Amino acid sequence: MQNRKLVIVQTPSPHAGFLGPGHVARAVVKDNFPETDPFIVLMDDMLDVPDGEPVGGPHPHAGFETVTLVLEGKLSDSAEGLSAGDFQMMTAGKGIIHTESIAPRTRIRILQLWLTLPKSVRWTTPRVQNLHFENVPKIAKDGLEIRVYSGSFGGISSPVLNYTPVIIADIQLRPGVSTVQFIPAAYNTFLYVIDGNVEVGQEKKSLQQGQVGWLDKLSGDSQSELELTAGKSGGRLILYSAQPQHDRIVSYGPFIGDRPQDIVRLYEEYQTGQMKHVSVLPEPQVMNY
Repeated sequence: MQNRKLVIVQTPSPHAGFLGPGHVARAVVKDNFPETDPFIVLMDDMLDVPDGEPVGGPHPHAGFETVTLVLEGKLSDSAEGLSAGDFQMMTAGKGIIHTESIAPRTRIRILQLWLTLPKSVRWTTPRVQNLHFENVPKIAKDGLEIRVYSGSFGGISSPVLNYTPVIIADIQLRPGVSTVQFIPAAYNTFLYVIDGNVEVGQEKKSLQQGQVGWLDKLSGDSQSELELTAGKSGGRLILYSAQPQHDRIVSYGPFIGDRPQDIVRLYEEYQTGQMKHVSVLPEPQVMNY
């Protein structure tokens, strides 16, 4: 059994977000896809919307999946909305339009990941999967609590269906608590600390609140061990671990493609009304857990 090590630690800087006053964004993952594959982008968005009009609105996506975890507040979308602890995986596939809006006098924090699709299904039929907080599989024992939003981890499994195999888990440890968990050795893995601090691996390298830590890259079909120990104030982190796809991608605006011509085609399809809004997806393409 191989032990995973913490090899890269980064501290994403906050910057003004594109939604205007009250929007603070941190780029947890960005602009290094050959190394972060299959993770394209992960944004930590914090919004404290002042009086006025709602912010956000309808926009398209294609060629990948948006994976949203709400940490605080409520995000309104074209369906019933997402509240704290809720999770959504939207497979944009061949193209979809969705609406995300935040009402005035609302505080919200979301983590939104762009996850690549395998090349063989990049243009698949769009679908939406919503996993609500009260139904998230979890374990809680001896100062350790794990909620599994995608994949299998800690002996429990999420009902969310994956094209790209991906584990997403919210891990909370009380002060001084240690745990050893297992993840596939070949999965690219990073940890994002939401609160407190943790020590990672047998080397017990420290990872503080607001930092992202990447584990070493291994190979093979075996499992690997990940050791975590909470600091004096405890720790909460989100684990992202997924199978690299090793496919070249082209990214521009809200679209991902295999080549530049795909981006041109997708803009044309959007502008000519060929992409439909998520609100008109047929029932089999909208899954609620």
